[in-house]
Amino acid sequence: MLDQNKTYLFRQLAQHLRGDLYDNAFDRGRYATDASIYQMFPQAVVVPKDLNDVETTMEFVAKHNMMLLPRGGGTSQCGQTVNHAVVLDFTKHLNRILELDVAQQRCLVEPGITLDELNRQLKPYGLWYPVDVSTSSRATIGGMAGNNSCGGRSIRYGMMRDNVLGMHTILADGTKGYFGQLEQTYEGASSNLKNLIGNLLDIGERYQNDILAGFPDVMRRVGGYNIDALIPNGMHLRPGQHKGEGINLSHLLVGSEGTLACTTAVELKLSPIPAHSVMGVCHFPSFFQAMDAAKHIVKLDPVAVELIDDTMIELARSIDIFVPTVKEFVRGEPAALLVVEFAENDADENLHRLSQLHDLMAELGLEFSGQGEKCGGVVDAKTKEQQARVSDMRKSGLNIMMSMKSDAKPVSFVEDCAVSLEDLPYYTDKLRKIFDKHGVAGTWYAHASVGCLHVRPVLDMRKTKDVKIMRAIAEEAFELVRGYKGSHSGEHGDGIVRSEFNDVMFGPVLPKLFRQVKNLFDPNNMMNPGKIVDAPRMDEQSLFRFAPGYQVEDRSTSLDWRAWPGSAGGFQGAVEMCNNNGACRKLQGGVMCPSFRATRNERDSTRGRANSLRLALSGQLGKSALTSPEMADTMKLCVSCKACKRECPTGVDMARMKTEITAMMKKEHGYRLHDYLVGYLPAYAGWVRKVPTLVNALQSMARIPGINKIFSRMTGFTHERPLPNWSSRPFDDRELPTSPTGNGDPVIVFVDSFNRNFEPDVIRAGIAVLRHAGYDPFLPPSQNGQPICCGKTFLASGFVDKAKSYAQNLVDSFSIGDETIPIIGFEPSCTLAIKDDVIALLANEKSSKLAQQVMLFEEFLARAPERLQLQGTGEKVLLHGHCHQKAFDAVSPIQQILSGPAQYDVELIQSSCCGMAGSFGYADETYDISMKMASADLLPTINKANEDVLVAADGTSCRQQIAHGSKHQAQHVAQLLARLIT
Repeated sequence: MLDQNKTYLFRQLAQHLRGDLYDNAFDRGRYATDASIYQMFPQAVVVPKDLNDVETTMEFVAKHNMMLLPRGGGTSQCGQTVNHAVVLDFTKHLNRILELDVAQQRCLVEPGITLDELNRQLKPYGLWYPVDVSTSSRATIGGMAGNNSCGGRSIRYGMMRDNVLGMHTILADGTKGYFGQLEQTYEGASSNLKNLIGNLLDIGERYQNDILAGFPDVMRRVGGYNIDALIPNGMHLRPGQHKGEGINLSHLLVGSEGTLACTTAVELKLSPIPAHSVMGVCHFPSFFQAMDAAKHIVKLDPVAVELIDDTMIELARSIDIFVPTVKEFVRGEPAALLVVEFAENDADENLHRLSQLHDLMAELGLEFSGQGEKCGGVVDAKTKEQQARVSDMRKSGLNIMMSMKSDAKPVSFVEDCAVSLEDLPYYTDKLRKIFDKHGVAGTWYAHASVGCLHVRPVLDMRKTKDVKIMRAIAEEAFELVRGYKGSHSGEHGDGIVRSEFNDVMFGPVLPKLFRQVKNLFDPNNMMNPGKIVDAPRMDEQSLFRFAPGYQVEDRSTSLDWRAWPGSAGGFQGAVEMCNNNGACRKLQGGVMCPSFRATRNERDSTRGRANSLRLALSGQLGKSALTSPEMADTMKLCVSCKACKRECPTGVDMARMKTEITAMMKKEHGYRLHDYLVGYLPAYAGWVRKVPTLVNALQSMARIPGINKIFSRMTGFTHERPLPNWSSRPFDDRELPTSPTGNGDPVIVFVDSFNRNFEPDVIRAGIAVLRHAGYDPFLPPSQNGQPICCGKTFLASGFVDKAKSYAQNLVDSFSIGDETIPIIGFEPSCTLAIKDDVIALLANEKSSKLAQQVMLFEEFLARAPERLQLQGTGEKVLLHGHCHQKAFDAVSPIQQILSGPAQYDVELIQSSCCGMAGSFGYADETYDISMKMASADLLPTINKANEDVLVAADGTSCRQQIAHGSKHQAQHVAQLLARLIT
């Protein structure tokens, strides 16, 4: 914990900042880890609003002899972005393009902008920044410069160093300076900066021969400091790169991991976006054959050759989002795939090279009709959509590997060694033998085009035995790399895990020069110390995320966590699935994580919540942290959209975790009136149904000025929007028979509490469509007299026992002995709860079996669309998918039905969560965030549409949000189909 003196000092600093300062244990804990095995609690976190905040913080840190850690997305795999320092998080505010010169193909950006966001803004100009790292959705340009990032297309475009023109910085002593081409750097430089430059150039001149001899002769070399940048034309040392570019001092800062200076802006070299591209997915029966083929494939001049091994393929088969990709592009059981991309401006040339790739594979004796070592070939990916799906799977390689549900995980430490392509098959073969010697499995993927594979032995970092194995493998692997004159650090930098070995890999002269450079820039060792030079041992267990003494006490849980290892019935293992990869920090595409998109706060990301849960479970945040007010704040903005369940590459299901934590909190602290009003809705709805007009009138009165604020304080509901009106003609179960009538194929209709009581016409429209299509809908009677309900409102409010009662009644009522009868639901959250929440809640075979019968209305119709005989109108429909539909990949059936049998002109709205999320948008404390979520993409798209455009949204809450934020009234797909029945 921080001592009182430092707490006082940080309070003083906070008063001089426009941005935010965090120094409580929860916030510091969220910045204590990156995507490595390490954990170091920072002293505080500053989120600067502007450069004045950066300068103020650096002055404060220097004055009080503290340390500073500039940080981007926090996804480093070697421990670069953890330290006992004051962290500067640039991502929330300092994320703009400052200058763009389209003609000269250059731009100046702030360090917090992500690669994807930069490329989105460059796309209209036909330009992109081509250092395409797999973490592009959350990797910042500042962080990429710090790591000297590379990406899959480095064989064509080079690395970060080759695409940085200059860097604006603040040095440890407060000196501001620009580092770029030598002449430009001198112009306007202060005397301090000129003195520094002179000393640096002296190193380059005096030790030129040592520098030339000391670095390995491979492109993928990012270890140590780039002191070859101090030699005129030093870049010619790096194969395949440009010659004769003189001295560019920014290249010394690239790859320095925040240890030399704080970067405030980066000047980038841009490239034209390739007009065309094709991919060939090459299949190999053995790993060695794939590695041996790489040197032949690169002669076809591809822009990328990326490896996917059989472990990654097998894991991808079990991850929902990647299953379709594996089915389409993987034939049989290959030992390895090489994904080869051609991206020339001439489309015919790409096809020609793809044909040559087929010929090459045939020359290697590989064809799909072959047997054993002759079985292989190429599967083409010619469309942009196909290539995007293949790329997404390859780029998720690390996270797919980390999805193993075991304590042992693939560990990064020999992960990106690089050797020449000629040596690659022999190096990998010997490295496999090292793994075998120590009895560990390994995972392999990534950049075969440049001899840099991401190799991870599977180890449990809780076990001292495995830590010793890690050390032994590292020493033996690096000795092997040195024998092949390769690089021990080929992409992800040094950090804690590799800095220790720089003395051995670069000795004897270069490590001394590295220390000189560090001392010239940072004589007081303020900037991210312990990285690149003077590092701790890589196996110093006190710095591990799972340090000695790490333990999670056992505790009872409400949901079923048995699929994961660890205490609390597996809840520990589920939480620890988060490896800090940061996919939840993406700002566009998919749904995850809507609250982070709205606030840009680490606390509100899936990763931030998972880190807080892990630290609380293991006692690192103090007693009772798991049910503390700080944990309540951490979980408050999670809308339980379930997007993380599908989109998080390691499958972190934060919605389920929030349900578990809510139950624990309510059990300890009790319930509010708001909890009862939300949770018990299915129970008291029967009473309201008798007097809906009176209740609606009372709800309207609650919005009268003077009364509205009292109402909000009492109930927890916002007065900024009306509560939904109760229907004057709610759905009566007697409108459906209790068993099949024989008039068509029988289907059970699940009448959810929301549509039953608020929008019963949705149910009636759905029944009409089902009957029109020749089905026989019926509704079995409730087994215990309660309304048939999934129990979701109880679960969301922490009433677990009540939720179990309702869920069990639903299962009992619908289990009528015929498992062939489909169960059709209309409300996505309730219907899909039967396939997810109910199973986790009841944990019995009966609920699991029943879930196999359940499907959404449009999913069911899409099975036999020919049965729908409708009179289409061709009207335009904007379609918004409910979050749970997106999470369960159930949006495409809506598109199929609306654009097929219904003949609507359907346009899918590319949006995240609508922001209503059940009761979230009605709560007084979350209303503002709800509207911010809706205003990101959903409402602007709808409000731009003509008044005659139809809007489709299956979610009750989605329709309410659209009604409150636009002039359109969204309809359920059942209603849009019912209006076409002839």
